[in-house]
Amino acid sequence: MAAPRFYIQPANWNLDHLALDADEAHHCTDVLRMKAGDRATVFDGRGHEATVEITPSAKDRITLKVLQHAKTAPLGSHIALGQAMPKGKNMDLIIEKATELGAAEIVPLLSDRTVVRLGADEAKEKREKWQRVAIEACKQCGQNWLPDVTLPVAPKAFFDSRPKFDLLLIASLQPGAKHLKEVLHEIAGEGALARMKRPRRVLVLVGPEGDFTPAEISLAIGAGCRPITLGPIILRTETAAIYCMSVLSHELHAP
Repeated sequence: MAAPRFYIQPANWNLDHLALDADEAHHCTDVLRMKAGDRATVFDGRGHEATVEITPSAKDRITLKVLQHAKTAPLGSHIALGQAMPKGKNMDLIIEKATELGAAEIVPLLSDRTVVRLGADEAKEKREKWQRVAIEACKQCGQNWLPDVTLPVAPKAFFDSRPKFDLLLIASLQPGAKHLKEVLHEIAGEGALARMKRPRRVLVLVGPEGDFTPAEISLAIGAGCRPITLGPIILRTETAAIYCMSVLSHELHAP
């Protein structure tokens, strides 16, 4: 059975003084019933991981003895998912699965067709909740690189911030959109040269139910996004996100 995994914020990652914060300590002692002498794995979401032993300590602050540690290299490409916010808890599912599939960044988008509307305080609370979802996904799947979940943003404001990517994509129901693998192969070619020419920073936008508006698609294309089709079957937005992340992960993260 794999050792339990716990998250330590990068600012608190010090191999000489590792400790779990109150929330992780509660999970360790009250939920998992772990005690002094038990072993666990801790990570900081920036590639660092350590095998540790729980030492005698206060209940609300678990101190740890480092037994061994390592640094995990980042995945081959930085993949950012720009996801139009769905209603209900589907955003939690999207963040969980995108994390498992190696997303480096998740940008919740407030499309014109997004049903959910948030005030500033609500947006901050949502972002904190979604970041916790990503942390839990990393703990479960063994991922040592935690994706950054940004505050929700409108597409125009996002592109106005001039994010830099080597390849920008937008899932589209519009005629003329190309298949994702076709676009990747056009860029890279085949064989060993393809591995050398993989884009290092990739953005893929996934719209809400009913797709982005024509104005939003025009905005994205004007910013350099290439329209891609996800096949003949119209997918739900959460399925589309998982599809895009799966293909990109397969094509860009493989050795």
